[in-house]
Amino acid sequence: MGPQILVAEDDEALATLLKYNLEKEGYRVSVARDGEEALMLAEEKPPDLFLLDWMLPKAAGIEVCRRLRLRSETRNTPIVMLTARGDESDRIRGLDMGADDYVAKPFSISELMARLRAVMRRIRPALAEDKISVGDIVIDRAGRRVRRAGRDVHLGPTEFRLLDHLAQHAGRVFTREQLLDAVWGSEIYVEARTVDVHIGRLRKALNKGDEVDPIRTVRSAGYSLDFEG
Repeated sequence: MGPQILVAEDDEALATLLKYNLEKEGYRVSVARDGEEALMLAEEKPPDLFLLDWMLPKAAGIEVCRRLRLRSETRNTPIVMLTARGDESDRIRGLDMGADDYVAKPFSISELMARLRAVMRRIRPALAEDKISVGDIVIDRAGRRVRRAGRDVHLGPTEFRLLDHLAQHAGRVFTREQLLDAVWGSEIYVEARTVDVHIGRLRKALNKGDEVDPIRTVRSAGYSLDFEG
């Protein structure tokens, strides 16, 4: 399973956007809408990383950060602050309170993801390895590499995302529409049969000789990655 991230953000639209994109990257996500809820959730189940908005109701993000650093369970957990406050003095204050990085709004999702990976590589290297193994397939998500039975598998970007998504939920059957939403995104129109084309390319790259095809086609349902057959 991917790292657990606790997102504390009171803007509902932004919280939904962050949760969607983080889960798409393989993270497990919980969301708090105010500072007190963030502290409560952190006490119940400490995450692997905190993503805190500065301007939270009930307890500001900077105060949440300070209190997390006082707890033994979260003293060393990575904290990334999100804020519209761009002044250098505010950034320094956040870092002095124990934040590991600081992302100013507005930001791009790709930049945020890169910053999160960088923080985890620096502070929690084991999390940054981010490898998934299913049967004899190993996916290095950070390095964007795939190996099967010790050999390199060369995939295009779409095939990599498709395999990555199936591997994160090995054994689960996804409809074409679900795969389109997860891999291509709900805001882009792509015909459902496009999934079949990319599944075919993925199979061709994965399977050599007498190797078992790990991609299972479920009639009238969709596809799954399943070595149990």
